[in-house]
Amino acid sequence: MVHKTPLLLLPGTLCDERLWHHQLASLDDIADITVINLTMATSIEEMAQSVLDGAPADFALAGLSLGGIVAMEIVRQAPERVSKIALLDSNPYAPRPEQLETWAHLEELVEEGRFMEVLKEKLLPILIHPNRQQDQRLISIILSMAENIGPDAYIRQLKAVSTRSDVRENLKHIRCDTLLLTGMQDNVCPPVFHEEMAELISNSTLKVIDQCGHLSSLEQPEEVSEALRAWLLEANERRNNF
Repeated sequence: MVHKTPLLLLPGTLCDERLWHHQLASLDDIADITVINLTMATSIEEMAQSVLDGAPADFALAGLSLGGIVAMEIVRQAPERVSKIALLDSNPYAPRPEQLETWAHLEELVEEGRFMEVLKEKLLPILIHPNRQQDQRLISIILSMAENIGPDAYIRQLKAVSTRSDVRENLKHIRCDTLLLTGMQDNVCPPVFHEEMAELISNSTLKVIDQCGHLSSLEQPEEVSEALRAWLLEANERRNNF
């Protein structure tokens, strides 16, 4: 019998379980998967603690963007509980001043009732590969997820990322198997971020997917699922050999 690894999937900002649609279907045979809600807290630390409060005793963890930032905080708070970690399209740095200004402006627009304008004019152009900007199926999924999360939760998520810390020193202490994955054309969390993380995390593997922007699990779902399967099976195979 194949052991199913408890796997927590952490979505990015304005994303729900549909971000992981392909992974939920294709990894079900080897993983017991739960998609986590990251919409209620206003700090990365609180988000991480809420995940830990409801998580199994030990688990594998994969997060994209905001989800990756929370995943890094989870492994900092409870390294003994995380068997493996995958950081997709993630960012280990503290916010830059220009980012804080941008987020404050976006929050103002949302509070003025211009949530859909923010989605369509400010976010979509930077989230996905240029070749996918006219992909109506992909865009409809992104917009539908964002509408489901809603403006109030978006503001809470903005507050959380605005107060995050630089975690690069913490990454040096990660000992579990780590997958670092990003899109070659990710303009939000580019490959150079992940290259530095790979240097800091001793037991890490770096995968960069071409023709892919920031939302890798939606833009190149098969490649992301294949990478996650290899990452998970490495642990399962060791366990099944005992």
